[in-house]
Amino acid sequence: MRVHLVDGTFELFRAHYSKRPAHAAPAGWEAKATIGLAGSLLALLHDEREAVTHVAVAFDNPIRSFRNDLWPGYKTDEGVPPGLLAQFDAAEAATRALGIVVWSMRAYEADDALATGAARFRDAVEQVRILTPDKDLGQCLLGRRVVQVDRIRNREVDEEVLLARRGIRPESIPDFLALVGDTADGIPGLAGFGEKTASALLAQHVHLETIPSDPARWPASIRGAAQLASRLESGREAALLYRRLATLVNDVPLAESLEDLRWRGIPRARFEAWCDELGARALLAGATRARS
Repeated sequence: MRVHLVDGTFELFRAHYSKRPAHAAPAGWEAKATIGLAGSLLALLHDEREAVTHVAVAFDNPIRSFRNDLWPGYKTDEGVPPGLLAQFDAAEAATRALGIVVWSMRAYEADDALATGAARFRDAVEQVRILTPDKDLGQCLLGRRVVQVDRIRNREVDEEVLLARRGIRPESIPDFLALVGDTADGIPGLAGFGEKTASALLAQHVHLETIPSDPARWPASIRGAAQLASRLESGREAALLYRRLATLVNDVPLAESLEDLRWRGIPRARFEAWCDELGARALLAGATRARS
């Protein structure tokens, strides 16, 4: 048994910026992103390689969380096209119309819900598959038990792949993002710290607290160690804040049990009604795993 946990916010943005043509719902609003999301989820549900049996989709709704109270520069909905913002509720309705559990986050983020699902169900199933390319979800990886799936690049990342790619284990991902930054989330990182430097440091010292202030104790491969060590010392408080921002919450109070995530097929009448509402009956042809 496997559990599929999907980053719905990422899928919605991906659909909005895709080459899919614009689509106005009969009520007059632009529904391109919502229909694209539904199509992507339909493809997942019918992918024989994935063999979906238990699934949930998490959304940021709104695009704010407790992290905005910790750091004023953290991501918000500023700059997000109004037509896309207006589709978040519709995206959740589309997901429910497919018979899929929705985790709609307000105080927390969609990534926190995904991290919580991974932590909650990983010991009860063969594998948890987190469907998003976001770097911060790398902290949830656990051997082959919890893996991350990038559907765009058709790439799967487990703990050993992460180690081979970045030279660090999952527990160092928040520290890594604190040093290099994460533009998607508005985390600036520390000046001068690139991915190679951060990886070399954390491969040896694991966490920010255990990186020595003496640059002579840093890996010999790091260039400009003296200057970087000085920057880290002066910016250590900021780096610890950035790490907190990058650390996912894995105990969000989600109501659903593993059995609640069981997908029993597309509820035919509900999905047909949704397709009619959005003028998207073409999607019905792909809904072969429907139930009465």
